[in-house]
Amino acid sequence: MTMLLTMLLNGTNPKLNRRLADLAGITSSVPLPNTRHTATAKRHQAAQLARRVSAIVAAAGPVMEKDVTSVSATGLPRTAVVGVLGGGQLGRMMALAAANMGVRLKCLDPTPDAPAAVAAEHVQGHFRDAAAIEDFVKSKGVDVLTMEIEHINTDALMQAASDVKVDIEPSPATIRVIQDKFAQKQHFAAHGVPLPQFRNIKCRGCMEGTGKAFGYPFMLKAKRLAYDGRGNYVVHSEADIDSAVAALGGYEAGLYAERFAPFVKELAVMVVRSRDGKVVSYPIVETIHKNNICHVTEAPADVPPAVHVKAREVAEKAISCLEGAGIFGVEMFLLGDGTLLLNEVAPRPHNSGHYTMDGCVTSQFENHVRAVLGWPLGETRLTSGCAIMLNLLGEADGDEGVRLAHDLMAKAYNTPGCKVHWYGKDGMKVGRKVGHINILAASREEARAKLGALDPAGLAALQRSSAAYAAASAAATSDASGGRPLVGIIMGSDSDLATMKAAAAVLEEFGVPLELTVVSAHRTPERMFEYARSAHSRGLKAIIAGAGGAAHLPGMVAAMTPLPVIGVPVKPSGAHLDGLDALLSIVQMPKGVPVATVAIGNAANAGLLAVRILAAHDPRMLDRMLTYQQGMTDMVLGKAAKLEEVGWAAYKA
Repeated sequence: MTMLLTMLLNGTNPKLNRRLADLAGITSSVPLPNTRHTATAKRHQAAQLARRVSAIVAAAGPVMEKDVTSVSATGLPRTAVVGVLGGGQLGRMMALAAANMGVRLKCLDPTPDAPAAVAAEHVQGHFRDAAAIEDFVKSKGVDVLTMEIEHINTDALMQAASDVKVDIEPSPATIRVIQDKFAQKQHFAAHGVPLPQFRNIKCRGCMEGTGKAFGYPFMLKAKRLAYDGRGNYVVHSEADIDSAVAALGGYEAGLYAERFAPFVKELAVMVVRSRDGKVVSYPIVETIHKNNICHVTEAPADVPPAVHVKAREVAEKAISCLEGAGIFGVEMFLLGDGTLLLNEVAPRPHNSGHYTMDGCVTSQFENHVRAVLGWPLGETRLTSGCAIMLNLLGEADGDEGVRLAHDLMAKAYNTPGCKVHWYGKDGMKVGRKVGHINILAASREEARAKLGALDPAGLAALQRSSAAYAAASAAATSDASGGRPLVGIIMGSDSDLATMKAAAAVLEEFGVPLELTVVSAHRTPERMFEYARSAHSRGLKAIIAGAGGAAHLPGMVAAMTPLPVIGVPVKPSGAHLDGLDALLSIVQMPKGVPVATVAIGNAANAGLLAVRILAAHDPRMLDRMLTYQQGMTDMVLGKAAKLEEVGWAAYKA
């Protein structure tokens, strides 16, 4: 019975909660069964409590009846009123998603013609005004209150929650933590979330000490009201200190510093949290910024699978240590060595999740509404091979900016797989977010080609990012080996180079340091002996040996080294045989002298096999191999999609 009463008082029907709240102390007035009491006493006390609870349930009357519009055993009914603080473009897209579910959404926003008003009942008033919030909740019968902007008055929220007993998701405590970015960092650090080093800044001495501790450059940031690049300043030297502090409003405004993170990619992931604390992630995306404003996102991010797994773990760990239901945007830095550091969290729908509107089974906006209502969360998987979002940002003020935006929209409407979302804002200013375009395709290559047709600069930025990550990852591998070669490629004659260079090309593509030389089993046996005997002590992890003619090199080297040897059957130039003799020689090695082999002339596969040998003990190399395999899959799927689209006759025409 105690459990039943607790369930009633902690239920998700606010009206029933308010009716029962003043009866919450009932259990304290009824003696509960005690192990020292007799069985008769226990039965008497349990019966007494049962009569009290039955009276409460009877008093609740019609409220206890199941709402015919319920869609979840534990959530609010479909007819519940969802109030939203803020009515900008995020509120607009949230309202459109809610309307599709038949959910009533009402927003509080100071703008006379808020974008959300297209699908939500708009009440004009400020979301930082306690009286306006309280009146909004009371007059509009709000059952659950959420927000599309975190820069609200949390004191006003808590007061409203206390005065009118409204449910608020996510919780005001979570909003308070996230609003102050220094407090946010402290909270996540206390819960073991990886972060760049940070410290509080109170005076010039703090700045000078930070420069000595972190080195230059470092980031100076405002604790509050910082977004879209605002509130950040890169301090390049001690000479920048005064101008940096002044630009962010002075020490009294509230500042903190972060060690500069030499990231090669910016990643993000949307995480939705249910009322019972369950968290579900969307795919990891890469974000590209222009003038500190999100310009392009690509899902899935062009990073190895292991990075996807790690990024999801970091994001879910961060959101799991917060309170309340809803969607959260998590931004991260990816460093060249594969390290992931959390940048910041937004407790609301986020620009990096706009691709979900067309690219995922359930959009971030629908899942946010589901979460705050206590409904089951929707699937978050991609519905296409790749989804890219291109923000529509004001390129000029006034009518010229409107014309340029519509020129881009016209291109999108003429491009298959593109979906335009216009926010309905009045006027145009440089850098203002006025809409976005979602691009869907079967493969990354196809999606990027479509992006390039709409915005070449956006495509170039993605390509630069991919190249920078590949270079940084290769450099990390080289650093780990101290710059020493990890794979040796040898051949009996320079005439074999035409075949063996394919192995070198593969190793270089994967960033594997290598050495390549001529070692003949017949003409330089002493050199071969020394090479094989010393290979492991020089840091080599595998040897690729080309074999033409008599094909003795792979077997002889394998007999003298503890390293794995991969033989490549080579068809010698001018030979009468076709390389089959070399293949048979390699595979006929006696027991105890193993030599791997590949197809005749396929040195590229030998290079790939060497990479796999390295990947067995190098997570970065494993990531690269997984990415390579995914690339092959994407290529095949892209070709299949094109064949199905144009037909067999036109495919090779």
